[in-house]
Amino acid sequence: MVRDDAELFAEIGARLAICRNEIGVSQAAMAEAIGVSHRAYHSYEKGKRGVPVEALVKMQSRYAIDVAWLLLGTKSIRAGHDFEALKHIESSMDKHLTEAGIKIKSEKRGAIVARWYQSHVEGREVTDDDVHTWIELVRE
Repeated sequence: MVRDDAELFAEIGARLAICRNEIGVSQAAMAEAIGVSHRAYHSYEKGKRGVPVEALVKMQSRYAIDVAWLLLGTKSIRAGHDFEALKHIESSMDKHLTEAGIKIKSEKRGAIVARWYQSHVEGREVTDDDVHTWIELVRE
């Protein structure tokens, strides 16, 4: 199934917000680092515009952002991975969203689950506070 640009941009924007949060920089600082206006960068995270290739290269060079994950969400599920952990991650997140009465779009939920799972696979601990922050970053 082919996704339209708006859906693709929303998915990339959600993953971009998560990456920026992990790095610990503001939108303004990221915009300056990659040579775009704050307004343009904000529109990338909101999924209103596509991210230019030049900006992606600068993000990867400066912050070691995984551009394949940012653009495609790759590395989230592969054969041989820990599917029990993935199910736990998804159920924990869904429980939190339900209990908190938070609604987010499925592509944004998918971006959070993918990042959480990738961290698990790479052996990096992700706290509940991290996930709650990611959720706040992608809320409408």
